[in-house]
Amino acid sequence: MNPIDQNRLQLLVSNMHAIKKEFAWQSANISRLAAMLYAAEEKEADPAAIRACQEQIKQSTGVFSMFRGNLALGIAAMLSLENDPQALLNETLDVYEEMKSHKFTASDYLVVAAYEIARNTEPSRRTETIGRAKTFYDGMKENHPFLTSHDDYIFAAMLGLSTLEPGPALKRMEQFYTELKPEFHASNRLQALTQVLVLGDAGLDTTRRLAELQEGLRGRKLRMDKEYLLPSLGLLALLPAETGTIVDEIEEACTYLRDQKGFGSWSVLQQELLLLASGVVISRSVGEAQRNLTAPAISAALTNLVIAQQATMLASTAAIAAINTSASSS
Repeated sequence: MNPIDQNRLQLLVSNMHAIKKEFAWQSANISRLAAMLYAAEEKEADPAAIRACQEQIKQSTGVFSMFRGNLALGIAAMLSLENDPQALLNETLDVYEEMKSHKFTASDYLVVAAYEIARNTEPSRRTETIGRAKTFYDGMKENHPFLTSHDDYIFAAMLGLSTLEPGPALKRMEQFYTELKPEFHASNRLQALTQVLVLGDAGLDTTRRLAELQEGLRGRKLRMDKEYLLPSLGLLALLPAETGTIVDEIEEACTYLRDQKGFGSWSVLQQELLLLASGVVISRSVGEAQRNLTAPAISAALTNLVIAQQATMLASTAAIAAINTSASSS
């Protein structure tokens, strides 16, 4: 196993137990997300810092605020990794309100979208970025009115943060959608995949790499072409590594996690396990690619992948949380 992957997997496990101990009543999958956010930074979880950020959120928002929704612990974990959590929270709240003024609807997804814009954009460019995000969202809505909804807000924000021109990018998304629909069928997950591919500046060989990864993972009884995992499969296809190597690394990570306390089949479904395993592999591979290039040579697509990887984790976990909430209330 790649030593960086092994270290991050070990951190994921230990972080999960530390966070679960501090936040016993929180959703288990959100606790694992928070643990993963720290592991991706190769840091031990700091439950006290997360708790402090959680309190800052409570003090800065109302009882019914979406900032206190399903992803509250994940947002607190992200803030706790920043040098000035309160300042970023204030900026995120401002962006959130401005996005609502642009006709985005309040939701967990909008909270994440606002956070990503606040964190990755200079204040002077936030209004422009929000406008670009709305242009991308409206374009997706026009092309797929029945598929496009709140869960597309995060990737609309990612596209708004990019340097991509909306018209050509939306056209490219439709080309990928048409090309991949016979294999993955018309669905929201396919739309999310096209968003990832456009963000990552997917090349002509991407379809082949997707097919190779899909087949290779299926051969190991690992399915990443279902539900909310398809965007992660797209990210894997964009990595600068051989597809066979990626399949091996995903299997090794899954096998390792399954043997750890709290990650057995009764505790973590295979799809979430694959989400965590792929998150480790993606974050390490993108980081290695960045280090191998001089700063001016780092491509916009590679920078987009760094943000898109976190966004994919958050969007997928939000979907899991929504499913779990629906199941528990039914």
